[in-house]
Amino acid sequence: MSTGSDLQNAYRSFIAIPYKGDNLFALLDELQIHTTKRYEMAAAETTTTETEQERIERWRAEELERAGFEPSAASLLACRSDVDLHYAIDLLRNGCAPELALQILI
Repeated sequence: MSTGSDLQNAYRSFIAIPYKGDNLFALLDELQIHTTKRYEMAAAETTTTETEQERIERWRAEELERAGFEPSAASLLACRSDVDLHYAIDLLRNGCAPELALQILI
């Protein structure tokens, strides 16, 4: 006579119907069990357009972070058009502490 655990082990090797993006050949015990429906948004619904100004500010922030500023300080400096990017980076390259450079620039 078979027990419940024998039946459960027998079904472990069955292939389940995969969700979008899951591996089709994954074993049942390897798949995630979802108790609620998954809703996926179309790519057009999740895409945001970035303005030229936002793109420039993002690039400036990345450059300032790469130079050594903290992310919050880099974001603050990046959105200020009166702060010269090269001057800010040169301050750090010449040995100025990032905290002091931030005070000088603002």
